[in-house]
Amino acid sequence: MSISGTAVALPGIGADTHAGLAPLQWVVNAFNVAFACFTLVWGSVADIVGRARAFAAGAGVYAVASLGGALATDVLWLDATRALAGTGGAAIFSCGAAIVATVFDGPGRAKAFALFGTVAGVGVAAGPSLAGALVQGLGWRWMFAAHAVALLLVLLAVPATARAVPDDGGSGARVDVPGSALFVVAMVLLTTAIVQGSQWGWAAPGVLGLFAGAVVVLAVFAAVENRREHPMLDLGLLRDRRFVGLCLVPVAASFGFVTMLTYLPTYLTAATGRDSGAAGLIMLLLTAPVLVCPLLAAKLVARGVPALTLVHVSLACLVVGDLTLTLFSPGVTILVVALPMLVTGAGMGLCAGLVDGQALELIDPARAGMAAGFLNTLRLGSEAIAVAVYGSVLATVLRTRVEDGIGGYAGAARADRVADRAAGGDVAGATELAGAVDTDGFARFLAQSYDHAFHSVLCAMAAVCAVLCAVIATLLRDGSARNAAA
Repeated sequence: MSISGTAVALPGIGADTHAGLAPLQWVVNAFNVAFACFTLVWGSVADIVGRARAFAAGAGVYAVASLGGALATDVLWLDATRALAGTGGAAIFSCGAAIVATVFDGPGRAKAFALFGTVAGVGVAAGPSLAGALVQGLGWRWMFAAHAVALLLVLLAVPATARAVPDDGGSGARVDVPGSALFVVAMVLLTTAIVQGSQWGWAAPGVLGLFAGAVVVLAVFAAVENRREHPMLDLGLLRDRRFVGLCLVPVAASFGFVTMLTYLPTYLTAATGRDSGAAGLIMLLLTAPVLVCPLLAAKLVARGVPALTLVHVSLACLVVGDLTLTLFSPGVTILVVALPMLVTGAGMGLCAGLVDGQALELIDPARAGMAAGFLNTLRLGSEAIAVAVYGSVLATVLRTRVEDGIGGYAGAARADRVADRAAGGDVAGATELAGAVDTDGFARFLAQSYDHAFHSVLCAMAAVCAVLCAVIATLLRDGSARNAAA
């Protein structure tokens, strides 16, 4: 719900806090970036201090941060609490996968990871609808309060979890503080560059400097990790092409599914005029398959269907689904786009859980935390980057469209601020801010401009997903061939 539902609340948060586009985007991005930055860190820490302890610490941090978000008085406070929540969420996701990999093996592990994916699917499926209902009925603060309540229930289950994990005292090695710090800095620089690209200009010295800084810090990180006795990331994991290929599957899902999960609710409110509750209900078409497909995939594997075949089918669904989602338009009926939404959701659902189990089977159990951390770092890191790229490029395309067309409406001005407000989903506020004489006509112009930007970015995301699918297919084929030869 924290990942999929927050976007539904953005228009309400923006109207309540009078936030600009960049701070408003960080309500989503702060969580995703922190999640991405600390997933690998927590995976490594879990192998050292114990997975149940690390899991409990993350749940506690997440609960406190969610309560702070519910009490936030301005958008910067909210951004800070969202970053803290992402830090705790990274521990839950990374350590949770490592705990499942440690407790179960054989067919039991496949079933456990299928359930792991299904439960995640419950959150993804219910997130937009529940968030929309809470925002519309009680206000956006209650959405974050609901997160805090959920995490309190998680904390109550920690003692049982700790008892179930065998030999969870940790390895006793020291935490890789230099490597952890370098990785976090690199991710923050990279994502900040992407988010600010639409604000400062993609060729601005500040943006180029952030990108260059991220590359330099990542190079230093790799050099440091090669020299550490107990590195946060053993780069030897990357020599297994099949493991790398499986880890890239969630990256494709980030561009093909998570971007839609995050920004389609805003499109439904900004371009089609629906309210938050209606947008949340429509999102069930996208998220419901994520609830059903993980267990379906597990059953198919149990009946002899190769797991890699299902992985390839899921990737194909992502590409086809994204391309057919271009059928969306301000006046389209939901029946026209229902099938594309279901196909896109199936692309995510078929690989959820299945990829985790397949990837961790290739790794020594002693390094399960690190491997799960790396897998989920790519998953959450790519989500943060994909969402940031989508939001930033959409804002850039929309600003260009508004600047080109605003002169045709008498009295309309402040194109930059109007475009930023519209990109955040508040078309009514953007229309009022513009001051156009023909308010109805200008509102239609903004909706059409948002629709144009949405389609442009959607096609770009589908292209990125298609390229990733080709790379993954090559890695998995080469990895299978090498395993067979061995």
